[in-house]
Amino acid sequence: MAIFKGAGVALVTPMKDDLSVDYDKLEELVDFHVNNGTDAIIVCGTTGEAATQTHEEHLATVKACVEFAKKRIPVIAGTGSNCTETAKYLSQKAEEYGVDGLLVVSPYYNKATQKGLVGHFTAVADSVKLPIILYNVPSRTGCNILPETVATLAKNVDNIVGIKEASGNISQVAKVMQLTDGKIDLYSGNDDQVVPVLSLGGVGVISVLSNIAPKETHDIVAKYLAGDVKGSLELQLKYLPLIDALFSEVNPIPVKKACEFMGMHVGNLRMPLTEMSPEKAAVLEKEMKKVGLL
Repeated sequence: MAIFKGAGVALVTPMKDDLSVDYDKLEELVDFHVNNGTDAIIVCGTTGEAATQTHEEHLATVKACVEFAKKRIPVIAGTGSNCTETAKYLSQKAEEYGVDGLLVVSPYYNKATQKGLVGHFTAVADSVKLPIILYNVPSRTGCNILPETVATLAKNVDNIVGIKEASGNISQVAKVMQLTDGKIDLYSGNDDQVVPVLSLGGVGVISVLSNIAPKETHDIVAKYLAGDVKGSLELQLKYLPLIDALFSEVNPIPVKKACEFMGMHVGNLRMPLTEMSPEKAAVLEKEMKKVGLL
């Protein structure tokens, strides 16, 4: 049984003017997603600026999100780290707070071997009882989880149940599903590849687009899983220009700007991320207007 099927939002972390976490706004965002068709909330991932949060802030944000969600939809906590012991600690604390699952990114900067990845993910998984979704995003981590490694983990570690695939390599995704006999919950990690990933047996997406278009992103998946492949594809293609604009600068710079355009007021970014360039912001605003978000 998948932790969720459909569109999970890779949630932005709202900030006050002093760049502390804005918990009042976080509660508003959680309610917004519950009320607009989002199928799960992924808190403190890349889009949530976890890399610039202290461990205490990270865990406080996770705890608050669980409390605000009130079990209405699943909450999945990003608890990955390039330090295995840190990833274990964050995962154990998130489990204490009542999250429904964990999203664990491959260790960044260290560039572990595939043997090291097996050891890392196994150690994290063994430290908790929660279901775990691996997160493969080599463009950000410098480390690719190969299909053979995914298969080894899925077959030997009971609570490693899914993978968020953001390699962009559809052939690699296909190989993952072939080597695991399709017995892993596959989520697209790229908003522009939802339909292709679903066609390979995927069950959903962990989405940046969902921050501003939750119902529409949900519908891309829901239509496909209901057999309306044409309707799903039409939505996927309709939103491609907006998705491109959302990734015209490093995530989450554009999506926070998009939230601002919609009046969500999620605050500024923590350094080293900086304000979006006016030229690219103008393109983003234009694409949002084209699809009726503004």
